[in-house]
Parts: sequence; structure tokens; C-alpha cells
Amino acid sequence: MLNQTVIVGRIVNEPVLKETENGRKETTLTIAVPRNYKNVDGEYETDFFDCVVQGNIGETCVDYCGKGDLVGIKGHLNSKKVIEGNIEKNNIILVGEKVTFLTIKKESKETNFDELEK
Repeated sequence: MLNQTVIVGRIVNEPVLKETENGRKETTLTIAVPRNYKNVDGEYETDFFDCVVQGNIGETCVDYCGKGDLVGIKGHLNSKKVIEGNIEKNNIILVGEKVTFLTIKKESKETNFDELEK
């Protein structure tokens, strides 16, 4: 069986770095990916994906990426059951294992991005 996903899109909001209960650092971001076809009204729709990137890669995302930047994320999907009111839902999150910065902030420091791969 295989659980692997690759998306390329723009970051919707500034990446947020936080520390989990077990002491791991993780960064959350939302990626907007426009569809490559038009809907019935002749407009392109956009899908929004919640992503989590852990460790050094997540810290680097906070340092080098911002709202509107284009990134590619490779990882796997995680589902988590959430109860909202009386309704049980499955939230799907992309857990990023590799992030490719397709545009980066101009004030970024130089770094070797190959070392950031998990």
C-alpha cells in the first residue's frame, strides 16, 4: 500500500511554528492549489490543504517562506476524527516530509536546502 502525496501551490497565511506536548517542533501552513479546469460558471476553483511540517524543515519554512510564496510539498496524508457538535468528521492533513521552495523571501540567508530533506 502507498500513501504519498505531492502538491504545488501558494501559502495562504504565514507559517506558524509551535512545540508539541512531546517537545517536537512543527510548522502548520495552508496551501492553495488552483484546479486546472473551469467549473460550470467558467471560473477556476481552488482547493486548500492543511499541512504540517516537523523538525528542521518546519523551522526553515518559517524562516524562508511567507504568505503568497510558491512551494512544493511531498508527504503523506493523515486522517484524524474530530467531533463538531453532534457531527463526527475526518480531517485530512498533509504531513510534509520534503518542502521545495519555488519562491523565497529576498532577505533570506544562504543555506544548503539538500541537507533539510528528512
